Amino acid sequence: MSQPSLRDRALRCLSRRDHSRAELVRKLAPYGTDEEIGAVLDHMAELSLQSDTRMAESWVRSRAGRFGRARLQNELARRGLARNLIDEALANGDMASEPERARAVWQSRYSALPSDAREWGKQARFLLARGFSSEVVRAVLHGMPEENVEDWTP
Repeated sequence: MSQPSLRDRALRCLSRRDHSRAELVRKLAPYGTDEEIGAVLDHMAELSLQSDTRMAESWVRSRAGRFGRARLQNELARRGLARNLIDEALANGDMASEPERARAVWQSRYSALPSDAREWGKQARFLLARGFSSEVVRAVLHGMPEENVEDWTP
């Protein structure tokens, strides 16, 4: 039985989900030279089978309801996408505002505002780990309406 070609390996990866070019380079590196991998990925891009823009947009669309802007940016950068593609995907995404998303994530986990400092810290760490800014976290945990978050200072 022969080994799958670089093209077959790349297609197998792309059939599961969109991958960035950098991810595919990393996954295919043990099986070919840089020139061979580059040629295969160039051909995939010509056929619109691989697109960093499409990958970034689908990634944002699928995770925007659970994570804040900072976490989305970090995840996309970790996958080897250029900063301009990340900013474009975040700007073009049909996302609710950051405070609305933070409140929805918070409500999915907690049913009441924190009653003491320990509980406040626990809930704040949860939202911060999800990538929401400290201003948004403070506003959510103080029970502020979304429209007042940008104007609020503690």
